[in-house]
Order: sequence, then structure tokens, then C-alpha cells
Amino acid sequence: MRLSPPRFVVFIISIVFALIGLLPLLGVAIPDVGISVVWALAIAYVILAAGVLLKGL
Repeated sequence: MRLSPPRFVVFIISIVFALIGLLPLLGVAIPDVGISVVWALAIAYVILAAGVLLKGL
């Protein structure tokens, strides 16, 4: 299986989800986001992994 670099948009989306997951750990409260830290980090990882494993994504 050949890996490909993720597109820039996929990379940015995964970074946004990772930041949403890390901000509460740093003490920044985000009251409008109803997602837990674990789920935000898991979504970021899955998006980034899909961008690497699927060609053209």
C-alpha cells in the first residue's frame, strides 16, 4: 500500500479538531462545543489517517 500526503484542506481540518481537543487540557474553556476531548482528538486522527491512506483525499 502506497501512502500519499494529505491535501492541505484535510490537514487543516485535522489540526482544527486537534486544537479543539487540546484547548480544554490547557485550561481554555469552550462552552459552545459539545464534544469531549477524546472524541475531538480521535476525529482529528481519523481524518488525518484517511488523508494519508486514501489517494486523492
